[in-house]
Amino acid sequence: MSASSSDAHVPIEVFISYSHQDEALKDELYIHLAALTRQGKIKPWQDRAIEAGTEWDAEIKAQLELAGMILLLITPRFIASEYCFDQEMQRAMERHAEGTARVIPIIMKPCDWQGTPFSKLQVLPKDAKPVTTWRDLDEALLSVVQGIRRAVESLAKK
Repeated sequence: MSASSSDAHVPIEVFISYSHQDEALKDELYIHLAALTRQGKIKPWQDRAIEAGTEWDAEIKAQLELAGMILLLITPRFIASEYCFDQEMQRAMERHAEGTARVIPIIMKPCDWQGTPFSKLQVLPKDAKPVTTWRDLDEALLSVVQGIRRAVESLAKK
């Protein structure tokens, strides 16, 4: 099998950066990513996948470097978190600037995100309406996943 035909079927590693205080929202998004995962288009990773006895900081940094796509789950707690904001998001934005990863901010809860390093990027869901302000959470997350699917398909063409 040639390299180009096998590469077309390699799922994009997706790093999910979120505050642990927003875990329930992250879990809902993870469920909505199931179709993309089952279709072999993405391989999502979150820090809950770290195994016992593993150095968590080193594992998070390694996964962040592997990812072709980085999802930032933006909430007031994410912005307040030194680890999420100062470590994960800063490195994600560096990788985005280098062209080695696509960073997608997802506005999960209303918060003051304008003026942050990621505010120059196109955010999800549509119209930057925070996920938790939609009448139907599933509809909001569907909008997010449709945007992620478009980005995945765009990256797969490159």
